[in-house]
Amino acid sequence: MIAGTADDEVRQPAQLQDLVLESTDLERFVTKLAERAAQTFSSEIEEVLCSVTVLRPRTKAVMASSSDRAKVVDEVQLSFDDGPCLRAAREGRLYVVQDFTTEDRFGKYSRTMIGHGIHSAPGIPIGLDGNAAAALDLYATAPDVFGSEIIAAAEALATEASHLLRVAVHIAQLSTTNHHLKQAISSRTTIDVAAGIIMAQNRCSHDAAMTILSAAASGRSMKLRDVAATVVEFVGQEVPATHVEP
Repeated sequence: MIAGTADDEVRQPAQLQDLVLESTDLERFVTKLAERAAQTFSSEIEEVLCSVTVLRPRTKAVMASSSDRAKVVDEVQLSFDDGPCLRAAREGRLYVVQDFTTEDRFGKYSRTMIGHGIHSAPGIPIGLDGNAAAALDLYATAPDVFGSEIIAAAEALATEASHLLRVAVHIAQLSTTNHHLKQAISSRTTIDVAAGIIMAQNRCSHDAAMTILSAAASGRSMKLRDVAATVVEFVGQEVPATHVEP
């Protein structure tokens, strides 16, 4: 019998909250979540591998694994761009494979999983806001490991994790936005300094200086900020530090 008792479910909320507080980024949080799930559902008789997948628009998928072996199995799913976890995330519904030797929904992916010694694997959706999607995936080397009791416990864990994962995803989005904003401001500052240098050297207006920079960027097939950085570096000028409040 795989672990995963009522006492575990009582402890899960506080434990998951600790994961958010201990994690510095989204990938670290989902990695800790995968490790926690693997510990919860493994027993002395059967080791359960686990992965968590987070899908966001215009952003590389975040896939975290509970162990090196789980990572290898996850990479199989990525290579096929299909599997119970990816389908659960994309479609928002439960996918359970009790035995890959008789599974006919995933084509060659099923045979490849058998080759890696994996025979059963449920994919449990994790509800998120907006266009983000996620799922919890469990793997076992024996068939028919994941009965209704284990599936119910995994769904309860996914439901609890969804609330905190939404926070983690939101924080990650804010961090990405802040990073892009810093880059934009830094680029704008560099361009303004370069334009000032050109204005001083050529006794021209700001518009004329920007025309010169744009022409140089176009002629060299470079980005405007890179040309500006070259100008600033050439004269030995330092670009003023920019600050963005978090």
